Amino acid sequence: MSQVQIEPKTPIQPLHPSIIPRLDPEYVQFHNAHVQYLPLYHTLPWDAAYRNVPAVPGSTAPLEVGSVQDYDLTHTNFRVFTPPGEKPSSGWPLLLFFHGGGWTFGRIDTSSSFASQMCINANCVVMSVNYRLAPEHPYPTAVEDAIESLQWVVQHARDKLNVDLTRIAVGGSSSGGNLAAILALKAATLTPPLPHPLIFQLLLVPVTDNTSTPDSPSPHASWETNKHAPWLSPERMLWFRNNYLPDETRRSEWSASPLLAPDEVFKGAAKCWIAVTELDILRDEGERYAEKLEAAGVTTRLVCYEKAPHLTMSMDGVLNVGKRLVRDAGDALKEAFWG
Repeated sequence: MSQVQIEPKTPIQPLHPSIIPRLDPEYVQFHNAHVQYLPLYHTLPWDAAYRNVPAVPGSTAPLEVGSVQDYDLTHTNFRVFTPPGEKPSSGWPLLLFFHGGGWTFGRIDTSSSFASQMCINANCVVMSVNYRLAPEHPYPTAVEDAIESLQWVVQHARDKLNVDLTRIAVGGSSSGGNLAAILALKAATLTPPLPHPLIFQLLLVPVTDNTSTPDSPSPHASWETNKHAPWLSPERMLWFRNNYLPDETRRSEWSASPLLAPDEVFKGAAKCWIAVTELDILRDEGERYAEKLEAAGVTTRLVCYEKAPHLTMSMDGVLNVGKRLVRDAGDALKEAFWG
């Protein structure tokens, strides 16, 4: 009987030799076993069907919460995670959250693991927004969806979700962190106005400067020092940016690059917790954003996770540093809501 020959899989995104000694060995092992075989969509002709491919492996399964329910906005929808048990007498605190994916990827269930963990660990309602994606819906569509989601909270969350409108936070990861940061700066100008200022912003590996490139006059140094870090290469980041911001003249608008907002816009922003990872091209712009908030008098805590790449938060099921990042985020949110 002849034997069936099984062809070995070909690595598509192997780790660059120069980055391996700088990475957490736990990540190296997982990358070599799984991540290196994942497709690099920025090198392929665009097809929206790529969004239906399972996300990067490694996250924990969503936790069981009290209830999960979807609601509609004008052009999209969002998912609400409510804790188990009786609501507090004043209502639940709420985290309005925006998933990552370079404004190009992500679905309503993309952040279910993280959202459910925040719901349970911070004992709050989490509203995860399924904002419209590029390239079909370029800037500023995602910002408009983010603003509408906060307006929905003001108008409906008390009655429909039993939410305490004096305890509202915004948060997001990567491109979603970009939207959350922008929303936190715009919140004071919304119509109808917020009955109470936002009390917190939770920014995880956020994009804050959509003008920086490796060749720009004053690039953030991490674009060069981390150019061989896994997953979010400069080429991939610029592909995401071109999808979302095809008009280069608009990239310096602070609704695209919150780091570039005028100093006075930062005054009065909600206090902030920012997570950056050491081996991420976005690290420096996250650090600069924390500095700008602090310079405006905003209470800010910046945490840098050593030896960790951009996707660490999404690998909390297999990386200890990922578990720590998600746990720290939940602790920060719980403290903001409950003291």
